[in-house]
Amino acid sequence: MSVDKGLNIMAISGSLRTDSSNTSILKLLQTTVPQHNFWLYDGVDKLPHFNPVLDTEQAPLEVQNLRNAITEADGIIICTPEYAFGVPGSLKNMLDWTVSSGSLVDKPVALITASSVGENAHASLLKTLEVLTANIVENGTLLVPFIRAKMNSENQITDAQTEQDVQNVLKALLSAIS
Repeated sequence: MSVDKGLNIMAISGSLRTDSSNTSILKLLQTTVPQHNFWLYDGVDKLPHFNPVLDTEQAPLEVQNLRNAITEADGIIICTPEYAFGVPGSLKNMLDWTVSSGSLVDKPVALITASSVGENAHASLLKTLEVLTANIVENGTLLVPFIRAKMNSENQITDAQTEQDVQNVLKALLSAIS
């Protein structure tokens, strides 16, 4: 007999650093919803560079796995930094692989951009998700500037308002997919 694990929430970090504040935020959120299958996608760095020639029904295995994971998810939460005033290349590459498959069409998505500034990446990602026709959930976006000043050396959020805001984004996503 299988046990219902609740909703299937795919979390994607835009940072590949092992001590990333963005990944830490997602791990914090994961601990707050043990009744759901909240899991961190670990394939961003394994995807090949986007190449339209390879973007077929027989796309590389890593791409097929990504598309399947998105399809199986009830909702997606992305937490990313900003690099050089833009979207991290690996995250943008991942999103490019979803264009032809339509796997993000109407998929409920929440977005947290936590960085030194973050405004440019946040705006760019919202535009990209809009073009991919993802369903950006109401109250499901958050820009957290100066994130490192709001976390301690163990990558735990120390700013109460930031923690509440991050939790509110997750609540908005859960509300949209329940």
